[in-house]
Amino acid sequence: MLSLDFTDFPVLISDKLILRKLRPDDLPEIFYLRSEENILQHIGKEPAKNINEARDFLVMIEKAINAAESIMWGITLKENRKKIIGTICLWNIVKNNYRAEIGYVLHPDFWRKGIMKEAVNMVLIYGFNEMKLHSIEARIKAENLASASLLQSAGFLKEGHLKEELFYRGSFYDSIIYSRFQ
Repeated sequence: MLSLDFTDFPVLISDKLILRKLRPDDLPEIFYLRSEENILQHIGKEPAKNINEARDFLVMIEKAINAAESIMWGITLKENRKKIIGTICLWNIVKNNYRAEIGYVLHPDFWRKGIMKEAVNMVLIYGFNEMKLHSIEARIKAENLASASLLQSAGFLKEGHLKEELFYRGSFYDSIIYSRFQ
């Protein structure tokens, strides 16, 4: 069975990005990422109503990291490592199956610039090499063609199509499951 410990939080560094632990001073950006309609429409989440909801989210993430149930990084550009522009995580970890789910959000100003592809590749390397995962999955809304393209370019394979799996704002949506294997 997978044994995880994120006590010594892993900072991931690439040519352009630093993926680091979320901090209390990230609250304004977390609130934006959790309340912006353009972002939330793709993940089926209701918007955060105030900064306290963002603070609660940060506390929840910290508890999950401390319990080694999931790990979330703030995505920063190397030239401005103080301000996060998105988040990326490995969650829904099933330790006995060596499997986790990847999730991510990015500020719309940074869409279609290769940033999330770089971040996904960094997390894949960490997940497979350091966490010793066998597979990483992603579940996306079927309409999210940009995310589908991102996952396919990162070597994910389409594994399934779930009809009307998500309920968001009065409508049901299909989900697509992608997986990448070690």
